[in-house]
Parts: sequence; structure tokens; C-alpha cells
Amino acid sequence: MQRNEERQAYLVGGGIGSLSAAVLLIRDGGFHGRNIRIIEELSLAGGALDGSGDPGKGFVSRGGRMLTEETYVCLWNVLDSIPSLDDSGKSVKQQTWAFNDEWRSNSKARLIDRDRRILDASDLGFNLQDRLEMMRLLATPERVLHTRRIEDCFSPHFFETNFWAMWRTTFAFQNWHSAIELKRYMLRFLQEFPRIHTLAGVRRTSLNQYDAIVRPMERWLRDQGVVFDLETRVVDVDFVEQGAQRRVGALHALRRGDPVTYRVDPSDLALITIGSMTADATYGDDDHAPALVRDKRDGAWTLWESMARKTPGLGRPNAFCGNVDESKWESFTMTMRSPALVRRIEEFTGNAPGTGGLMTFKDSNWLMSIVVPRPPHFAGQPSDVFTLWGYGLFIDNKGDYIDKTMAQATGREILVELMQHLRFDDIREEVQKTTTTIPVMMPYITSEFERREKADRPPVIPEGATNFALLGQYVEIPEDVVFTVEYSVRGAMHAVYGLLGLDNEIPPIYHGIADPAAALASLRTLMG
Repeated sequence: MQRNEERQAYLVGGGIGSLSAAVLLIRDGGFHGRNIRIIEELSLAGGALDGSGDPGKGFVSRGGRMLTEETYVCLWNVLDSIPSLDDSGKSVKQQTWAFNDEWRSNSKARLIDRDRRILDASDLGFNLQDRLEMMRLLATPERVLHTRRIEDCFSPHFFETNFWAMWRTTFAFQNWHSAIELKRYMLRFLQEFPRIHTLAGVRRTSLNQYDAIVRPMERWLRDQGVVFDLETRVVDVDFVEQGAQRRVGALHALRRGDPVTYRVDPSDLALITIGSMTADATYGDDDHAPALVRDKRDGAWTLWESMARKTPGLGRPNAFCGNVDESKWESFTMTMRSPALVRRIEEFTGNAPGTGGLMTFKDSNWLMSIVVPRPPHFAGQPSDVFTLWGYGLFIDNKGDYIDKTMAQATGREILVELMQHLRFDDIREEVQKTTTTIPVMMPYITSEFERREKADRPPVIPEGATNFALLGQYVEIPEDVVFTVEYSVRGAMHAVYGLLGLDNEIPPIYHGIADPAAALASLRTLMG
């Protein structure tokens, strides 16, 4: 039998799932880095974990991740093995935890109403029926919930509560999303109930996740000899059937338009990321709204569709990518060359940058939320440049002040809408002259929350697979929650340890309900 250090591994996709799998193959599986190849269709690795730009053209990230110490155990496990870029004696985990020890989240303005009043968000707004319906959801088995929507499980009053305004904008739920996913989130993050109004449980990286997580991981992997084949799109997979077993025999790709084939021996591994929440993302600017792409120009969805047509048991991608209007939303990044807006937000909220978390304009037609990160948030960000990130969940509604939907609005118009909500009229001219706003349209950003049948998400290691596994947000990991970095890293652990037959322990999934102190505090909050 071939030894692991002689085996090859082909990782399709350059997101956090593949990067983590490569780390685990080397750290725990005994693979040589030179025998690991990461194949990514974009010109850089990182997948959804992005962060780019400059002070002149503006910085941009499509999203930002709120982490927790209790629940992101697989992520911390991997990041504890990666040296930080600033101090090789500290791991990325240590650096991140130290940053959060210094800059704790304690939002004092989680919800703002139409009159620019900061609401008492500690009043979650439940009535007896809301409480009973939440308890019923938590007690209902997933097989019974089946394909029910969130809005099928609650009365209209629940959707008007402060709790729902905070919960849905923290995690990006729409009323039509899967009730199963909401139940999983509530069980997974039950410990957040008493502090959802302050976001005190949230931990953040010192910079955006590309600079804070992806770049250190990529440097470490390259130092180990891992090969990155960028601008290379895998378009098809050859499967070899052997009775009830199957393996990957070849990966077919296009590298800058030229065909490339990777031959995968029976002893080699192929770890394939399926689907993408950031596929076909488009960028606008101050003068242009971002376009909405509906025809799957990136390769993540079409590759999964091709694989699923060929081989049973690989899921049903159309359950997730089949309705763009249910899965799209839009974010924006503002680059400010004046401190005026950041200072005024700090005065208004009582939160220094990096301590406030999401501010949601509860009555906004776009349901707009913003967050001001601790500067610098991007590598190379000067001390006199500041950033702000935000997003809207209701992007097909016209603004409260702009006579356009958010999807139609330019970056400059999004800034106008925000300034009107904040009513900082005396600094409006200065802010508008010194701010660049880059909006980003993402057709599939919440597609992982779509209602689904049990078989729509395939297992990490499909039945009969001998040398391949699936990675990303669209595999099924019982009890865990999608739309988190943790999900992708946990999937990578299942893939590597499962294919290699390792008995390494995967950190258990944390559930607040199993922690007596957290469960009691949450129950008190829920019952009011």
C-alpha cells in the first residue's frame, strides 16, 4: 500500500474548506505539501473570505464573519497550527483571541428606529404565543419540519419583534428560508439569546478575513510546497464505477481557456468543493449599481450539476441555485478619507470602532445594517482612512429616501440613503466628497438556507466513494449550521480523516442547550 507521503491530493476550489483540508493532510495525514494541488478558477485563493482594494479606488469585502470561541472549535483547531504574518511565534488563533481580549463587542445601538432613536433591544418583544412557537420549533424533529418555511412556523407578531430583527440580520435569514436551518441555528447559538442585543459573544479577526486568515494559511501552505493552480476552472469529473464503489479517475479543467486534465490514481485523493455562495458576485461603484447575474457564469454550480447528473448520491444543486430571487442580497463597503462619519457614529452610539457590531435600521425599507470595524481593517490601510461595511436584506424594495430599489442604487445613492437614516445633515457634504462606496451583488449568498429535501445535500464522503469527498457549504453535516466558516472547516476534517481512516477526534459540535449555565440563561431570556 502506498504511503501517505507518496500520495497525491487534488483539491478543487481555493476556499477555506480546501485550505483547511490541505493543512490537515499535511499536519495530521502525513502528506508532503508538494503532492497537494489546489485548483482555483479565480486569480487568488480564499473563496468567500475576501478583502481587497486600496485607499484611492476604495476597499471592499463582500462580507464579514462573526466568530465565537465556543462554537468555532474546528476553525480554532486549524488556525492554532498557522503562524500569524506579524509574529511567527503566535498562531492566527492566538492573535485573534488576543485582539478580542482587547476589543470586546458590546453594542449599544443594535437597533435604530425610523426616528433615529436607539431602541432598547434588550426587550426582545416576545408575547406568549411567540415563546410557545419557538419552543415548539426547537422540539420538532427535522423530519417533521421537512421543507417548511420559517414563516410557516410563526404567527405574524413574531416577525415584528426586536428579537427577529436582530436574529435575522445577525445571520441573514429571510422569512421564506428553511425552518430546519433556523432550528439548527437556535440550538447551535442558544447561548447568544441573552446577549443577542449586545453581540457580546461575537469575536472578530483583527483584519478582514482574507488578510487575517487566508493570507497566513496560503503562506504556510506554500512554504510546505503546496501547489496553487490559479485561474484554472474544473469543468468535469470522470468517475470509475467498481461494483458498489466508485472513485474519481480524472479532473478536466480549463486554465486560461486551455484544456488541462489531472489524472487521479486510485490511491490519490480528490476533494471537490460543490456550489458557491459568492459565485457570480458583481461589483458596482459610486456611479453604477452592480449587475445581477442569473446564468451561472462561474463554474462552481455547473461543475456540481455535471457531477450530479453523472453519479447518484451527489445531491441536487438546483435546490440551492434554482431561485436567485430567494437567495440574493447586496452588501457595500465604504472607504472614508475623512474621520467625520466614523466619529459621529461613535458619538451617536457610544461605541468605538470595532466594539459595536451590527447597527440595524429596523424600519428601513432595505432592512439596512452597518458595522464600523476597528481600523485598519485592510492590509495597507492608512491611519487617516476608515471603512464601514453594510448590507441590505430587502434589496428589491425602494429606499426610504432614494426612489430606487437597493439593487438599482449606485454606491453614491446608497451613501445618501444611509446619511438620511443617520440624519447627520451638517457633515453630509464632507462625507459625500470624501467617501467611495462599492456595492456588491451576490445572487447565491443565502442559497444554503433554501428549503430542501433530505437528499439534496450529499454527505461529505458519498456512499461508495473510495478516493473522493465533497467540501463546502452544501454538504450535509448533521446538527451543524451552514453560512459559517466553521461548517467548511468541519467538513474538511470529516473528509480528510474519513478518507485516510484516521481516528483523530473531530471537536464535538457545541450546543448551548447542553451547557447547563447557558441553557438556563437562555431559557430565562426566552420566557421573559
